[in-house]
Amino acid sequence: MKKILLGLVFLLSATCAGLAQQVETVGVEVLAKTTESWDGNTLPTYATGQPEVTILKITIPPKMKLEVHRHPIINAGVLLKGKLTVVTENEEILHMKAGDAIVEVVNKWHYGKNESDEPAEILVFYAGIKGEPVTVKK
Repeated sequence: MKKILLGLVFLLSATCAGLAQQVETVGVEVLAKTTESWDGNTLPTYATGQPEVTILKITIPPKMKLEVHRHPIINAGVLLKGKLTVVTENEEILHMKAGDAIVEVVNKWHYGKNESDEPAEILVFYAGIKGEPVTVKK
């Protein structure tokens, strides 16, 4: 009986240690939490309607400049790879590197450009309304 109890204690200890290791490996890092876009303007209130979430992974080839556009809805992203520069019509500039988060400007004309020799890859989350565009080109 003693051997069985010792075996159970050992098994329980090993299981608890394994769970503790799992808990210790979970990490949470807040990349962005704000009420403002990257240019310092307060984000607009949400529109009414059926919410629709869109998640895009966008790859911008080396030396490419995107068309001037605007986003009528709140969106945020994380640059996964490369470097990216965002420029507004007012010449406000944001330089991003891999790992940087962005809370994008809303209803403000801007463009992105990849000035490097490597592709830039960004994951973008849009909080929109069903049937409405996430991007409008100028």
